[in-house]
Amino acid sequence: MIDEEAFPAAGIKSATSKNRLWRYGPLVVWAALIFIGSSSILSGSNTSAFLVQPMHWLFPTASDSTIQLAHLLIRKAGHLTEYAILAWLAARAFRTSSNELLHYRWFLVALILVVLYSLSDEFHQSFVPSRGASLYDCMIDTVGGLTMLSLLAVRWNSVRNPRVSKRN
Repeated sequence: MIDEEAFPAAGIKSATSKNRLWRYGPLVVWAALIFIGSSSILSGSNTSAFLVQPMHWLFPTASDSTIQLAHLLIRKAGHLTEYAILAWLAARAFRTSSNELLHYRWFLVALILVVLYSLSDEFHQSFVPSRGASLYDCMIDTVGGLTMLSLLAVRWNSVRNPRVSKRN
């Protein structure tokens, strides 16, 4: 065991490593989950088993084309949501970073990460037989990330710079 009084830097390094793990760990885990989901596990044919069948049961009078459209919209909402979460975790990590570039440019760096990860995700899907690459999905992913980052910027700026209320 390291004596922190004899080696004070060891305690700082340990705390810094723990902070980095807490800061970047969720981001890395979420990116890994997106990668796993981009395999055949969440392909349209597989998601139809647990989305389309219940929709037929819930809406027995709905046509097949209506059910398929709902299935498509749910899948695209999934794209939007998963990249909104990725953007939130990236913003959280970068905004609290000790690296000045990441700290002060968190919005831009997080957006670049979202776009590049989305493009790499679609590239990955191009090699999966039950999936296909789509620039439209990249656009949906980017909109999800940009929406979240914009909401966070508004929220964090309003907390940092609250309006001074005037008393009449």
